[in-house]
Amino acid sequence: MGYVVLHLDKAAGNEAAMTDHIERKVIHPNVDPERVHLNRELVEFPEGVNDRTEAIRHRLENAGLTRQVGKNQVQVIRFMLSGTSEDMKRIENDGELDDWCRDNMDWLKKTFGAENVVAATLHMDETTPHIHASIVPVVSGERRQKQPGKKKPEQETAKGKPNHQYKKKDPNRPRLCADDLMARDKLIEYQDTYARAMAKYGLQRGIKGSDARHVTLTEFYRNQAIESENLQTNIELLLAVENAKRSTIEELKQKEQEAKQKSEQAEKQQQEKESELKRTEENLNQVKGQLKTEKFKGAAADAGSSLMDGISSALGTSKVKRQQQEIENLNTEKANLIREVEELKQKTVIRQKEYETAIDKLKQELRKIHDLFPNLKELLWIEKLLQAMRFSETLIREILKIKPVGFKGKIYSPEYKQYFETSRSVAQIKPDEKDGNKLHLTIDEVNPTDWFRQRYKEFQEAIGLKPKQVSRQIKK
Repeated sequence: MGYVVLHLDKAAGNEAAMTDHIERKVIHPNVDPERVHLNRELVEFPEGVNDRTEAIRHRLENAGLTRQVGKNQVQVIRFMLSGTSEDMKRIENDGELDDWCRDNMDWLKKTFGAENVVAATLHMDETTPHIHASIVPVVSGERRQKQPGKKKPEQETAKGKPNHQYKKKDPNRPRLCADDLMARDKLIEYQDTYARAMAKYGLQRGIKGSDARHVTLTEFYRNQAIESENLQTNIELLLAVENAKRSTIEELKQKEQEAKQKSEQAEKQQQEKESELKRTEENLNQVKGQLKTEKFKGAAADAGSSLMDGISSALGTSKVKRQQQEIENLNTEKANLIREVEELKQKTVIRQKEYETAIDKLKQELRKIHDLFPNLKELLWIEKLLQAMRFSETLIREILKIKPVGFKGKIYSPEYKQYFETSRSVAQIKPDEKDGNKLHLTIDEVNPTDWFRQRYKEFQEAIGLKPKQVSRQIKK
């Protein structure tokens, strides 16, 4: 026999975020998007009210409250009603879920008043079916006393006359007071009466005074993430280290290649400048040689002057010096580039060693993971198969938890290269019948290949073709 789950907490201020969560305007990681359509609203909103937040406001505005609601005053009490996960699945499979919902709503209305039960939603898209209910704490009657103290004597004035007696407020007037509903004796009473209402479904009350602690929604998401993604995260982190090292080495190699290209370009420019300088010197020597030829011996002074101008032009110290300076600059640049290439080579060697060390560590970690989780390789293979069949990431994560996962919609067959639609199917990873240490994927209790073949056969029959006819056409 399982246990009932009844958790409640107070909420003040804006409830928009919680409304978005309950009404699935925001999808959290523990929610299966493929099952959201199975959720149900169990309370009909008044006319003109569109969601839970508006329903809370509508109740406060129409409850006949005489005092203004404070900004920090508790306006709603959130309830979460469920049971042990296995028992809730049993109730669902036995077709008793509708009765369970009706009895939950009867208990809420009887305990807190039908007018105060402003919203209730059945969630079927998480691991365990449960109800989120919202109670506006409008109460009436005398206020609760912390301790039944003695009646205070009437204070007298200096003249011996009693003070003015104010008219007492109507004790039956409605007021907003969460403390009246959240007193310790009340909380114990709720657990007792709720357990009695759920006893017919094989659910019993938890142990009184237990140290069990309710897990908040944030803690639940964090624990779910750690539990379901820890293995995958470890693998991804190890692979990320490998990729980072590989990227660094590739970057250094790229820089080395660029430095080599620059060095080659500098060397080519140097050779061109040296060739140009050599040609200039040859021209200069040629002009000088002309001074010694016999044909210029008897030339007039003007001719000699003209030759000297030619020599000066050739020597044009500016051009020769400029070329020599450019050659020196190129030599310096080349030397710098050669030094840069050497430094990059040294860095590449260091990075290569670091990369090899990281790879060795990665292999050790992967071996350790495979030893701890012998079915990891098969799960990774099944993950690739599910991706090839175009399952959503959310469904893949659920299926890899090795539990039955219901789904509907279209899935892709790599064999037939087309989608096949199902209105209701169940995917599950099971141990192999011959070798219990191995795992395989099933869809509706058969392997995916047979499942697709059956769907393809149904497709052929639907369009009026027989499998044999199609086979002959394919052979042609």
